[in-house]
Amino acid sequence: MERILLFFAAMLAGFALLRVPLTGTFAALEPITSILGVITVLVFSLALIYLGVRNLIKR
Repeated sequence: MERILLFFAAMLAGFALLRVPLTGTFAALEPITSILGVITVLVFSLALIYLGVRNLIKR
């Protein structure tokens, strides 16, 4: 159960990276944070889907 909550929290952090407004000197980092956010959301959502399917097959 802890692993699922950790994956969900990481996925929410990925969404936060996508939505964070960067201005001023940090504006140049916006493409990097967007790419990291997309990768984070994809990886951890796929991990949650994998755990769910594995749990369904086990039953």
